[in-house]
Parts: sequence; C-alpha cells; structure tokens
Amino acid sequence: MSDILIVDDERDIRELVSDILEDEGYTTRLAANSDECMNAINAEPPGLLILDIWLKDSRMDGIDILKAVKRDNPDIPVVIISGHGNIEIAVAAIKQGAYDFIEKPFNIDQLMVVIRRAMETSRLRRENASLKRKEVSCSEMIGSSAAFRAMVAQLDKVTKSNGRVMLRGPAGSGKEIAARYIHAHSNRANAPFVTVNCAGIEPERVEEVLFGRESPERGIESGLLEQAHGGVIYFDEVADMPLGTQSKILRVLVDQQFQRVGGSDKVRVDLRVISSTNRDLEAEIAAERFREELYHRLNVVPIAVPSLEDRREDIPVLARHFIQICNETQGLPVRELSDEAVALLQTMSWPGNVRQLKNLVERVLILGDGSGPIEARELPSDEDKSEEPGRVVLSGALATLPLREAREAFEREYLLTQINRFGGNISRTANFVGMERSALHRKLKSLGVVTSSKSGARVARVDEPEPAE
Repeated sequence: MSDILIVDDERDIRELVSDILEDEGYTTRLAANSDECMNAINAEPPGLLILDIWLKDSRMDGIDILKAVKRDNPDIPVVIISGHGNIEIAVAAIKQGAYDFIEKPFNIDQLMVVIRRAMETSRLRRENASLKRKEVSCSEMIGSSAAFRAMVAQLDKVTKSNGRVMLRGPAGSGKEIAARYIHAHSNRANAPFVTVNCAGIEPERVEEVLFGRESPERGIESGLLEQAHGGVIYFDEVADMPLGTQSKILRVLVDQQFQRVGGSDKVRVDLRVISSTNRDLEAEIAAERFREELYHRLNVVPIAVPSLEDRREDIPVLARHFIQICNETQGLPVRELSDEAVALLQTMSWPGNVRQLKNLVERVLILGDGSGPIEARELPSDEDKSEEPGRVVLSGALATLPLREAREAFEREYLLTQINRFGGNISRTANFVGMERSALHRKLKSLGVVTSSKSGARVARVDEPEPAE
C-alpha cells in the first residue's frame, strides 16, 4: 500500500503524471477507466489515488469511484483532477472525502506538493494504526493459576479461526484484555481492533456511532463498524445495546453490509466479532431485553473469564505487574510487596476484580510515603476499619455465637480463605497454616469443607448436607 494509482481516460496525461512521479521515486500503476481502476484497487489497495473526474466509456465517473473507495477503503487518500473544474464539483468532491482537487491543466509543482502531502498523510495514518496495533499486541495476559491457564488454553484455540466469541465474566475481570489477546494472536493482528462500549454510548446516538452518517453539509463520516473493516469489532457489555440497534447489528452479521445514517449506499465490511457480557443473557432474553437470534449469532464460542476470587494465586504477580506499569506510565516508585501485604491481598474481597486490584495498587503508590516494601497497614481492610495492634475486628454475627461454635465458624472461614488463596493446593495451605497435611485433611472433614473444580481450578467450599426426603 505504497504505490500511486493514476486513473485518467487520456493516455498522455496518465503517462505524463506517471513519468513525473517515478522520477521522484514513486511506484505507479495506471488505469484508463472505472473497471480497470476498481480491479486494481481490489487486487491491492494503493497508497494514493489520482483520479480524473470525467472518464469516457466508463460505467462510473470519478465521483462514483470516489464514493466507492471511501466506502470500502476509507484510508486511501484521493486527489481529484479535472479539465472541467468548477467550484461546485470541487466542493462535491471534498464532501465525498477527496483529499484535494486540482484543475487541468495543472502546474507540476502544485501537483507534487499535493501528492507529497497526501502521501505523508497516508503514511502517518498507517504508522498511527501500526502503533495502535502494537499497543494492542502488548496487552499482556498475566497469571499462572489453573483457572487462568484453562482460559488461555481456550483463547488459543479460537485465535486462528474467524468464529465469533462471547466472553462471559464479572465486571473488571479482564474480558477486553482477553479479546485483545485473541486479536493479537490472530491472522487479523495487523488490522484494526475497535471497541464498542455499548453501555457508554447515548441511546439516541448508537446507530450514528456504529454505522456513521452522510449529510450534504459534512459529507461522509465513518462509524465504528467501518473503522474496524478487515479487523475485529469488540462489543463490550453487549447486553446494554438498545433493542432497536440489536436488530440492525443482527442484519450486519448476516449480510456483512449496512447503510450509514442518512445514506443510501451499502457499505461492505469484513469483520470478526467478539462480544462480552457480565449478565445472564438467557435471563435477558426471557425478559425480552435481548434478541434471542442475536444471542445465537454472537455466542458461537462461549469462553468464561474467571473472577479474581477464582484465581487468587495470580494476585501477587498481577500486583507486581501493575506496580511496573505505574512506574513506566506515571513515574511512580517501584516497590516490593511484603509477605504480610501479599497475604492480605490474597484474602481480601474483590468485587471489582482485576480492575479493583489495579486501582488499589495505583492508589497505594500515589499515597505511599516511601520506596520500601508495601506493608499490610497501607492496604484497606474489607471493613475499612482501623485495628489496634494484636486485635482483629469481630463481626456481629460471630460475637453472638457460643465460643465453640464461634471457633468452628472462624476456623471454617479461615481455612476456606487460605485454600482458595493457594488455588486449592492442600500442601501449600498446610505449610502456611502450620499443620501436617493429614491433620489438615481431618480438620477440613470435621468442618465440612471440601474442594471441587471450578473454572479449571480447585476451590474450597462448605459441603452442604442434602435435604432429607
């Protein structure tokens, strides 16, 4: 996408412009009519299109070709040339997305200035897109827990396909990072990754944002679907998409084309669709808030993204990763984590999941008073209460129980927390709590604590007795 395609029905003009450009070091291709032009673009999109507005013996004139190029290849700059130029034609061309308009007979120096600027614009667009893709490809998946490894194994299976993926998991668990991982390891890695924040778009503007719009005053404005052409469109929290828009997105998935708001031309797109949700979409369908047909179109490959509660083993490495990121992006100090801080982080409640952990790390680094290890006292407790040294906060429910029952309740909750902290590994739990493994097994049995598989990991839970018949 670095050559220049010259389209003119006059052979002398085509060859003259080509000779001049090749003397300047550019590579050129030539087309005498609209069919040759469109065939050349479809074979390999050029870096720049020089287009005569009047083409003899052609099915399409220059404006028609311009519309088609801006519809299907919006990043190609188009310079319009014409021997019958007037202000109305120039304005029409610019509104349709032309980079500039030059009237014949043109001044060679003027033509070269416009071409250099247009090619520089094209280069900067490609570099900008490349930088964005590099940023996307550097989005790391951090972790080593069983639940994390099971998720990554599923992601790896879908990277090379073109199938639609539905990522399910609680808010803040890293569903967008998972989507970016799929994109970065797919054959579309060099194409755009465009996120649609379904919950963040004003309902009355959803269709304009997605499909773009056309108007006589402002010409063509591409939407997110058009910007994602050739790459991945990611619908973040798709359950928040308005019902009316859901039906139109369904049509796009079926036809791979749509109309801009206010337009009449069909815009063709080649997209891979990844979506995410933290809701029960089956329940949303039952409540008539989500279209069942769209659900089946999107939910081709469902993949569960585990909560931070299900991958507590990963908390230390995630926290250290966020410390490094805060240092690189904000200049905040690189601080280690004390053993007590790690233990507290792994036993805290994380309703906001990985996002909550990232925010907590950033807050501690900003408010911290030194460069030494982060201590447990710098971290908020779940109740956000200050504790006196040597004392723990006693919950109201625990305080109402007799000593024996309170001790059992405490031991049960303590051991549940520690087992889940170590990813269901009984040996590591026994070593930390200071018990023999066999003694720990007996204690767990007496407390009714069992381990089972969840999201590819071992987790502890209380074995609820079956109700008597």
